[in-house]
Amino acid sequence: MFSPQDALPLPPRPSIEQYKKRAKDLVKAANSQDSSALRSWAKSWIESLVTLSDLKITAQLPVSIDRWIDQLTQFVRGQTSARFSLTKAQFLLARSHGFESWPKLAKHIAAVARRKSPTSAFEQAADGVITGDLATLALLLSKNPDLPRARSTRQHQATLLHYIAANGVEGYRQKTPANAVQVAQLLLDSGAAVNATAQVYGGHATTLALVATSLHPEQAGLQESLLQLLLDHGAPLDANIIPACLANGRLRAAEFLAHRGAKLDLESAAGIGRLDVVKTFFNEKGNLKNATTLQMHRGFLWAAEYGRNAVVEFLLDRGVPVDTQATTGQTALHWAVIGAHVSTVKLLLSHGASLEAKNTYGGTALGQACWSAAHGDKGIDYAPVIETLIQADAKKE
Repeated sequence: MFSPQDALPLPPRPSIEQYKKRAKDLVKAANSQDSSALRSWAKSWIESLVTLSDLKITAQLPVSIDRWIDQLTQFVRGQTSARFSLTKAQFLLARSHGFESWPKLAKHIAAVARRKSPTSAFEQAADGVITGDLATLALLLSKNPDLPRARSTRQHQATLLHYIAANGVEGYRQKTPANAVQVAQLLLDSGAAVNATAQVYGGHATTLALVATSLHPEQAGLQESLLQLLLDHGAPLDANIIPACLANGRLRAAEFLAHRGAKLDLESAAGIGRLDVVKTFFNEKGNLKNATTLQMHRGFLWAAEYGRNAVVEFLLDRGVPVDTQATTGQTALHWAVIGAHVSTVKLLLSHGASLEAKNTYGGTALGQACWSAAHGDKGIDYAPVIETLIQADAKKE
């Protein structure tokens, strides 16, 4: 299934008649004896959508033409059991655009064709939010008083304020303009509900949670300013917000929210290096209290990822298995490698961490280091980590 973030863009002037024809073409391709027909159809359609939409796909966006082609091809093949029907083709086209059904896609297309419809205004405003077009956005808000609280007709049902997070909504719209704080201020001053939730990542995602776990506001240097603005307007601090930040690599957001009063459980405190708080979850005999074993293990992993050596050593002394993966699919050594913390890597190895333990992708710590060097943050130097692992006799894959 296509997630809301994977949704394909609609052309500027979509027509339901065009989509009916497109569905028929999909049926032919899916039922063809030519094994390459389906992928050829997907490639042709997606490339035409990108061209018609004048979409500029940059490295910062979580989408790409090739990825879309692969996803759509696999999506269709995964739905094919016997003969592929027109009804199924229509459903898959709707889902690929982020709509729950063909009737909802058809209704959306009819609505955007009417320039003054609420749906049309919402789509124009969403584009204004992600591009930072304050003038257009202000004009739309003044003409449409209900717009600040309106919701997308797509499956995620996001409000305009959610688009500020550049997270969870359609990937080609995940952008943070330089004036994102001013855009958010305008929406909030116009009546946007700071506590509104969107149906992404399991549902009930607030703008605060999405901003806190989003890469784009952090890269733009605006994450903390946006979080503070949302807090100033009454956004609540969810009990799981800091673990979510840690799991998504947003350490600065986690630390910021902790300083603003977010609850620290054992997992959270370990990840941000608060050894003083970590110690409060153990009694005088060193036994765990007021926390779960899973929280202790996950906190150990985040402490390794973020180089919190004092916490790592403390938890190891309290019996955490050095090679635990705690539902993350990676050992502490893998996480320390991802964070490029050489001292943490050496600490874990001194406690017997396995060099050959595999992560959920089948990679060892050295394999993870090489992958991170090729595909990870270009500002991180993984060479010292790789050298450390090789010197420790890691097997070269």
